[in-house]
Amino acid sequence: MNTIPDKKKGVAILGSTGSIGTQALDVIEAYPDYFDLQVITANGNADLLIEQAMKFKPNTVVIVDESKYEHVSKALEAEDIHVYAGEEALCQVVEMKEVDVVLTALVGYAGLKPTLRAIAAKKDIALANKETLVVAGELVTKEAKANGVNIYPVDSEHSAIFQCIVGEFHNPLEKIFLTASGGPFRGWTAEQLKDVKPAQALKHPNWDMGAKITIDSATLMNKGLEVIEAKWLFGLKADQIDVIVHPQSIVHSIAQFEDGSMKAQMGLPDMKLPIQFALTYPERFKTDFPRFNFLDYPQLTFEQPDRATFRNLDLAFEAMALEGTAACALNAANEVTVQAFLEEKIGFLDIAKINEATMRAVELIKNPKYDDFVAVDAEARKVSMDLLGGGHF
Repeated sequence: MNTIPDKKKGVAILGSTGSIGTQALDVIEAYPDYFDLQVITANGNADLLIEQAMKFKPNTVVIVDESKYEHVSKALEAEDIHVYAGEEALCQVVEMKEVDVVLTALVGYAGLKPTLRAIAAKKDIALANKETLVVAGELVTKEAKANGVNIYPVDSEHSAIFQCIVGEFHNPLEKIFLTASGGPFRGWTAEQLKDVKPAQALKHPNWDMGAKITIDSATLMNKGLEVIEAKWLFGLKADQIDVIVHPQSIVHSIAQFEDGSMKAQMGLPDMKLPIQFALTYPERFKTDFPRFNFLDYPQLTFEQPDRATFRNLDLAFEAMALEGTAACALNAANEVTVQAFLEEKIGFLDIAKINEATMRAVELIKNPKYDDFVAVDAEARKVSMDLLGGGHF
């Protein structure tokens, strides 16, 4: 049984209406003696944000879409809740003295600025926004070290590696294996993928995720972004990171040590477990989550990813090798192309083609500052949009 703390942990959830955010609220609800929900935010889902605020009564809510401020403010005017709007408000609320840990569950590049502000304010980070480290991993990790801030991974794969190396911090990693389900199109040929529709790509076989991450999983870009994130989280080189397809999604990732020994973290696919571990570390809280039964899975299988058909994975490895702003440009292009695919403006295979063309077109800055990331992100989005419009990619 976990000891009830003298002071509850103040939590801010950036992106409370998304897949990770809603599951994080379930975790917080399960342990009312341990957590004090201070902040919830949403980009544009005002109605769900209002519903969450009414239920959980946080200190503060932020709706980033300023056009919806009045709607949220009016709905909560009878409650003792502060309501703010806009991107700057998102950055300011993470600095509140009542906040101990910031769960960044925003999707995409939008997570970078508030995460850096939270680190500067010496708040621990529970990181579900992989793009923060993909775009500016060197800057983020340097700032975290300078401010004595811990970054706890929430992605299931990085949480798995983290869980495997707890108690092994003095033992260097030789290699890690990030597992991938292979997505809904595992084994498909380029010819089969040519006419794939968004509805097909959104049917992930094992995980319940938001639309952007689900499409990224189908293109293997999600795994590519995770490779770059792993480099920064665990201080690894490219040849120390491998990707293996594991369709059952039971082995969440594997750590290999210098003596050849390997540790794997296993369990049923459920994002609540890595969310909870990031929020409660170093403790493990008792849960009623369904338990894995080996007899239900008599075979666990592993295979190589098809890098030729699903080009995004190799593009991510290339960006990681180039360093500087390469991954920033690739990520920006991918955010544009995934949205275009969801709107049926381009085909499934066009995502990787435009991503590659954009990464090649945008000038690489080797030792970037924060403003360089902002500029490269904007330029890459423009290049991607131009390629989309012209159809020349």
